[in-house]
Formats: sequence, structure tokens, C-alpha cells
Amino acid sequence: MDAVTYPDNNVINFMQGRVIPVRVPYDHKPLSEKFNVKWTPTLITLDSEGKESHRTVGFLGPDELIPSLLLGIGKAYFESGRFQEAISAFNEILTGYPKSHSAPEAIYLRGVSLYKSTKDPKPLRGAYDKLSAEYSDSEWAKRAYPYRLIE
Repeated sequence: MDAVTYPDNNVINFMQGRVIPVRVPYDHKPLSEKFNVKWTPTLITLDSEGKESHRTVGFLGPDELIPSLLLGIGKAYFESGRFQEAISAFNEILTGYPKSHSAPEAIYLRGVSLYKSTKDPKPLRGAYDKLSAEYSDSEWAKRAYPYRLIE
């Protein structure tokens, strides 16, 4: 990723404005043990308390790194109950990176975040409809399958 992804201007701008990157050798102890790092590159998104919210293992190009980091940010907000911020991060993936591998999970979690913040089940059905139409083979379409029953 050093040769392709990190030098990309979009990645540089995103990382400078949105995350605090920390680079640690995969065999650095105690961090490699604490976070169970077995392969490189392993990218772990932590919340403000240092709890893991998202992980990727292996190479990601610039067009996948940014949405993956956004997904981690959104999941950190989601897990802390900050649903509006989570929705904003998921929306950013869906508008800026709709073809990324992070998009189906963002659709699913956006629907759940909308439901949790409003108690209206319709966004769950909306997530299912979008996933089944645009990402029918994804695991997230399968996970949203029960939501098809919501009217």
C-alpha cells in the first residue's frame, strides 16, 4: 500500500482530515498481541476509547481504503449510539463510493441506524429493498432478508 494507496492525494487528504493514523510493525508487542495482528497490512479502526470498530486485512487500493475507513468511523459512531453521525458516514460511502465493497454494509447499517434513531421500521425495509436490488449476492442482502416482511 506504500507504493499505490498511501501516496494517493485523495487518501492523503482524507487521512489528514479524518483519522489519526498510527503505523505499527505487525510484530510489535504488546500491540500486535492486543489486537491479534497476524498479517500485514492489517488496518484497525478504533473508537475514541481505543475499542476496535472495524478491521481489514490485506491490500486495499485508494478507491477501497477511504470507504473502508469511513465504514469504520460509521461503525464506531453506531456502536456508541451516535446514530446521526453514523448515518452521515454511511451516506458518505453511498454517495462517494457506491461501488465499493463497503457499500452493502453501509446500506445495512444505515437502515439500522435510522431505525434505532426513529423507531420507524421502514428504513429497515428500505435497506433490504436497496440491497436486494443492487447487491443481491452480498452477505448484507442475506442479513436484511427478514426486513422484506416490513410494510
